[in-house]
Amino acid sequence: MTPTGFRGTFREDEKARAMYSEAAGIGRVMPSAVAVPNDVEDVLAVVKWAAATGTSLIPRGSGSSMSGGAIGRGVIVDLSRMDKLAPIDVRGRTVWAEPGVLWSTLDLRARARGLRLPVDPSSGNFCTLGGMVSTNASGAHSLRYGSVRPWVNALDCVFSDGEREIITRGEAPPKRIDAIARFLKDAHGEIVAMDKRRAIRHEGVRKESSGYAIHDYATKAELVDLLVGSEGTLAIVVGVQLSLSALPMATSSILGSFASLEDATAGAMKALEAGASACELLDKTFLVYAMESPATDPSLRTVMANSAAILLTEVEGDSEAAARTAAEKVARSFREVGATSVDLALTPEKERSLWNLRHAASPILAALDQSTSMQFIEDGAVASPKLPAYVEGVRKALDSRAVSGVIFGHAGDAHIHVNPLIDVQQSDWRAKVTGLLDDVVSLTARLGGTLAGEHGDGRLRTPLLNKVWSKEALKAFALVKQSFDPANIFNPGVKIPLPNQKAIEDIKYDPALAPLPAEVRAALDSVVKTRAYSQFRLSLIGSSS
Repeated sequence: MTPTGFRGTFREDEKARAMYSEAAGIGRVMPSAVAVPNDVEDVLAVVKWAAATGTSLIPRGSGSSMSGGAIGRGVIVDLSRMDKLAPIDVRGRTVWAEPGVLWSTLDLRARARGLRLPVDPSSGNFCTLGGMVSTNASGAHSLRYGSVRPWVNALDCVFSDGEREIITRGEAPPKRIDAIARFLKDAHGEIVAMDKRRAIRHEGVRKESSGYAIHDYATKAELVDLLVGSEGTLAIVVGVQLSLSALPMATSSILGSFASLEDATAGAMKALEAGASACELLDKTFLVYAMESPATDPSLRTVMANSAAILLTEVEGDSEAAARTAAEKVARSFREVGATSVDLALTPEKERSLWNLRHAASPILAALDQSTSMQFIEDGAVASPKLPAYVEGVRKALDSRAVSGVIFGHAGDAHIHVNPLIDVQQSDWRAKVTGLLDDVVSLTARLGGTLAGEHGDGRLRTPLLNKVWSKEALKAFALVKQSFDPANIFNPGVKIPLPNQKAIEDIKYDPALAPLPAEVRAALDSVVKTRAYSQFRLSLIGSSS
């Protein structure tokens, strides 16, 4: 039944529900319905209806979520059609955007005014700003510019009882909003005290999108910091004001080839010390597949064949000469720590050629047809000195389970993406998945790391948070959730686990799963193959009749 006052699209038919049963991650969950709001008034209507009926809501953007936060058994609220982008305030370097605006849309508009949002996920062509705020997203340039959290000035929020308010950095939280009044009364003092006793963070880890940002909130008392990264569990974001930065005057890039992972890690630390804006790792597991890809520049194949790891690094400068000098400094430091070869890219064309290797990661993985690339241990981050131990531990875990895998990621931040290649035709494939997940979670816990550097906890990692967070931290998370959403209607099972919730439930690649309708299956497969996540899902299938 369509919620009272809701003017957008509301569908409960099988095809529509099936279209939203999957996202970019491995899970499949059939929702009860799909709501596509036209505007904020529609969001208010659906939230008030959900509060009155006890219906759970799962906010969603493009569906490029890896960790299962965009799928669920309640009503999917597709915010992708709310995509108005306000004029950019060039002098103030800010912009207001609705949650469905794509990062790439903002990037194009901002660059025309000499500005940018420097947080640049590899999914930027299709991810929404709302999704980025939801997970505290990062990207290659997080080495210098951090995650999206500090770039968020204000959030326009709808809370669980249907109240709406703008929460602005630097302003006192509006106590007239019931959810905020409850938080200030029931949670604020206790979580701040907990953090003072023992900081609720993973010490030395540079990137974090797991749990709630208790430490950031306790340090700065900014409610915006707590809401960013909350994955739609505390409020539905209907607008965001972002800060922008000036475009760099010039950049240069460096490709360093290393004979060992330890040397590459030392090189990444040198790049960090030199103020590099990006430093990406391509492990030998990735290079094996990249060498076979037609997308790879033939001139790089010899270097790749003789490397245990490659670092792709970018530096910025106030002029071409300054960028060149910075690049030469990084190149020298790479050689000092054992680089077997170093290649400088001092022109835009040469830079694009080098970085195409990193950007080819997803197409290369998508082209693999012997096994299925399953991303379920794909977001771990550790303190920088522990990066070699983490990557070696992942390699050993893959080997012990007789699973091939591809490893790459953000070396300067010690944040690694792993794509195990699982053959679902093997009878023990599910045991390999669950065993490998256990192995890597245990490894991450031993090293004091986080399971989610930039993709969020979702339904995949939420049941595992007790492995990497203290009991005090988990208690603090529960206090935050209870105060903002006492009826648990916003994305239940994310951040706070439901009773008996499992990390691995239905996997969309499982040949034993009941098939989705043929029209839906073809549409979803096309989205994945062409990486067209920003396509409006209901436009890919017929009407409900």
